[in-house]
Amino acid sequence: MKADVLVVGSGIAGCAAALAAAREGADVLVVTKATEPEDAASDWAQGGIAVTQSAPEEFAADIRRASDDTADPEAVETLVSESRAVVEDVLLDTLEVEFDAVGGGADGTDSTDAADFDLAREAGHSSRRILHVDASTGAHVLRPFLQHLSARDGVRIVDDATALDLLTEEGTVRGATILADGEVEPVFAGATVLATGGIGDCYARSTNPAGATGDGVAMAALAGATVSDMQYVQFHPTAYDPRTDPQADDDAQPFLVSEAVRGEGAALRDADGRRFMPDVHEDAELAPRDVVARAVSRARDRTGRVVLDVSDLDFREEFPDLAALCDDRGVDLDAGIPVAPSEHFLCGGVAVDDRGRTSLSRLFAAGECARTGVHGANRLASTSLLEGLVWGVRAGETAADRGRGDAEAVEYAPPRDSDPALPDAFADTKFDRLGRTMDEFVGIERTPDGLGTARARLRRLKGEVDAYARTRVSQSIYELRNACVSSLLVARAAADAPSAGCHSLVDPDGSEESDDAGRGVTPRADD
Repeated sequence: MKADVLVVGSGIAGCAAALAAAREGADVLVVTKATEPEDAASDWAQGGIAVTQSAPEEFAADIRRASDDTADPEAVETLVSESRAVVEDVLLDTLEVEFDAVGGGADGTDSTDAADFDLAREAGHSSRRILHVDASTGAHVLRPFLQHLSARDGVRIVDDATALDLLTEEGTVRGATILADGEVEPVFAGATVLATGGIGDCYARSTNPAGATGDGVAMAALAGATVSDMQYVQFHPTAYDPRTDPQADDDAQPFLVSEAVRGEGAALRDADGRRFMPDVHEDAELAPRDVVARAVSRARDRTGRVVLDVSDLDFREEFPDLAALCDDRGVDLDAGIPVAPSEHFLCGGVAVDDRGRTSLSRLFAAGECARTGVHGANRLASTSLLEGLVWGVRAGETAADRGRGDAEAVEYAPPRDSDPALPDAFADTKFDRLGRTMDEFVGIERTPDGLGTARARLRRLKGEVDAYARTRVSQSIYELRNACVSSLLVARAAADAPSAGCHSLVDPDGSEESDDAGRGVTPRADD
């Protein structure tokens, strides 16, 4: 197969890149592992999409503050300055997403005027600026996006297909090999855009959908692209925790409890009923995500349990989708929602510039697999969909200009598939080892010794996987390889970097190497 632009991934960043490239007249091929919209992390996004209102400088300041003052100022300026225009163009005018409006109903077709919409506030935001559809915004954005692309001339979508490796020629990316219908074939492209999402499957507990195995990061790194800021793995502070819920069904599964719930007044309480966040940060439950996640983790360690108290808001009326999830899992809302931090978002990734260009010629990246510099050491809530949209459009436009009419076939060595298939449990067992290692040693708080142990274990695991991958081709083997590569990149970066944002190094006795000075944090004596 050939295409002017190959897009790998079908979340909001991949869809935005495909739309932008098609608008520029390019022949676009989207290759995705997904078979349903919910296979993409974008579909799971709850809170919404932050948009500049009357004070762009305030929005930019919030992003920098949440990042522990490590965000790239130029990247922040790009995101903030383009947010309104790209949301109006793509989400309102093209897809006609009906964001919640003031007074009920939805009116999302005219403008992003603050008077029209029911704007939410989430942690780290100094004002209300988040467009949303209940607490399931991602599904209301991604599904019409995929439908629009499926009906658009110039865009082909191949689902249930796994990208294996990038095709390179003298430092130039010429496409990728893919596995579809049990067969490996090359896709030659004038330009390639990686939009493969995050690394949730590297951890035992994650808010990501299954299949978030760091594919884009690993493929790019193995091809020689620059990868940066991998130590910054964000943990969401409030994922439902069935393990500490006495009312939970035996088969209850975790789910994300949107930050918007805290934005409307929900409080975090420990097992003693004590609200602890006011003693940790001046913004209490609306502190930056990394601060809240560490505080929740420590409170759980100290008392055994943390719940999100929703008694001060009309939870069922304001968050019907979340209320239904709680009901499905037997949560007693009167007692509070048991929560625990869970891996949520990779702030680093494949290093890109303001147009999504990587260090390799003709290779672009957007979305969670890309490191744009916007998030620095910690992402501000409800900026992931916006970043994917802004950089997806920019990458798609530039990829179309670079790749239009320039797909060339190159020589490549197809992977060997000469040995018998491995049992189904093989990958599951290895993923279990990987997740336990990352949770224990490369989680919310890390120690130098623990990171050393993690690196040693991950190297051994990767060596085992590589030995099997040399003579076998399957989606599970390549996902496992990619997850091992991505995990090693995280552990190595964490060992070499000082504490900042969501990368927190502590001494073996639990004291922090560096605190959150300047972020409004008040340390507790018993922490």
